Amino acid sequence: MNLQQELNKTGGFKNLALLAKQVVEGFIAGMHKSPFHGFSAEFAEHKIYNHGESTRHIDWKLFAKTDKLFTKNYDEETNLRCHIIVDNSSSMHYPQVNKLGLSTLNKIGFSALAAASLMYILKMQRDAVGLSVYSDTYDYYAPEKGSERHHRMLLDQLSKTVISKPQSTTTKTYEFLHQIAEKMHRRSMIFVFTDMFQTGIDESKLFDALRHLKYNKHDVILFHVFDKEKEIDFNFDNNPKRFVDVETGEFINLYANNIKENYEKAVKVYFNNIKLKCGQYKIKYVEANINESFDKILTTYMLERQKFV
Repeated sequence: MNLQQELNKTGGFKNLALLAKQVVEGFIAGMHKSPFHGFSAEFAEHKIYNHGESTRHIDWKLFAKTDKLFTKNYDEETNLRCHIIVDNSSSMHYPQVNKLGLSTLNKIGFSALAAASLMYILKMQRDAVGLSVYSDTYDYYAPEKGSERHHRMLLDQLSKTVISKPQSTTTKTYEFLHQIAEKMHRRSMIFVFTDMFQTGIDESKLFDALRHLKYNKHDVILFHVFDKEKEIDFNFDNNPKRFVDVETGEFINLYANNIKENYEKAVKVYFNNIKLKCGQYKIKYVEANINESFDKILTTYMLERQKFV
């Protein structure tokens, strides 16, 4: 069963673990065209088997391919600590979709599946992962751990986040990023999924919070999640429409073509400013268009991990 069939079958993310596994396997299948050719599909470190050692951890699949004996190297300590932060404000549930699918993902659905795919890789590499979800409150926090039970708990929380329907929920990203930063004591890789739509927020406060996350030499990656067709290109027909701010409830009635040019200019300036600020504070900035595949997310992880470890 392919990924789209599973989405249709479940009506959403009830089997997020399976969906994430299929996303990652699809990514690996295309790696022969990427700089990561040869990366192990098992995501495990291997060492040559020495005569007399226990045969318990021999990788028989690898033996069948190479005719050489290797064992999977399971260390007591994890190689990497990672914390995933997901913005669950009302604007992240745009666009409104009746049924989630690969061609009908909203921003929160895209973020949850991307996060689950990262977690799948981290799990196979025996790395520790934690999760924070916030909106107008600090909805959820789990510290970095590597157990199977912990992994299932995080997947369950991501699934619940996707089907939640926050109404007129504003975002105080800077407040919760400060709180998360206070909890992060050991050096970690931190992924932030947010659309960066803040209502009435001093932008300097937001970047002060992101800088706080850089404390203790954390590696911070900001995935700027958006619907390019609607939120960047403002691709609407020119019939009269009511545009509603999902976080404040404020609305305006207009013809899209009347403001399209000015809107595109304003958004371009806003996005460029975010990129510049991220560069200034040494925060990795990645555009995450929900209408594209997850390859950019996973490739970013691979590149950042190589620099981090």
